[in-house]
Amino acid sequence: MEASGRWTDWWRRDRRQERPATGGEAAVRLDQLLGAVRAGFPVAPAAHPAGYRCSCDRVGCPAPAQHPLSFAWQSQATCDPEQLARWLARDPRANFITATGRAHDVLDVPAEAGRLALERLDERGVGGPVAAVGEDRYLFFTATRGTPADEDEWWTSALDSTPDTMSEHPGLRWHCRGSYTLLPPAALADGSEVRWLRGPEQPLPDPLRVLDVLTDACTEVGAVAEEQWLIG
Repeated sequence: MEASGRWTDWWRRDRRQERPATGGEAAVRLDQLLGAVRAGFPVAPAAHPAGYRCSCDRVGCPAPAQHPLSFAWQSQATCDPEQLARWLARDPRANFITATGRAHDVLDVPAEAGRLALERLDERGVGGPVAAVGEDRYLFFTATRGTPADEDEWWTSALDSTPDTMSEHPGLRWHCRGSYTLLPPAALADGSEVRWLRGPEQPLPDPLRVLDVLTDACTEVGAVAEEQWLIG
């Protein structure tokens, strides 16, 4: 809490004159991002909404406000709060992604399946951070299998990390090494947001326990037709 208060004070002092009407919201946002960094989630800056478009200069961006700013995002991703503060000072509206397969993986499912699965996980006493991406997707944060001792068990999530392919895989997606997801709080181009349902302070559960519940939920809501979930 002490570190959080120090960076919150810095943010308010540094941004007061530039964005006085949103200083309180900015402080809350900073506290949430710092919470994720403290939990060990590596972050890197991402695009943000510019009206109904993306802040990047790509014509017809396939994932507006949902992708990293730099192709070097894997090298940029860090848990350093000072670097996070510098990025926010440079662009207070920036969204952030979290690189998966290092400290955590993310199981990403349609919202209908996510709501069903969350109820069942609660019944089983399985916790863990969970986020909602607008009204469309749920993100279940788990322990990672992206750096196994036996490299024969390793897989990549390269397909998941390319925004162009996201609409092609509407079922369950497993984001592990080489992939990323948006990190709450984040604003989307359609006016919705990425928000925590369970915060990053929750212990990360075993991914296979969560996967078992999610696959059943996806099957029940019809979100697995033609093998529409993948692990890279």
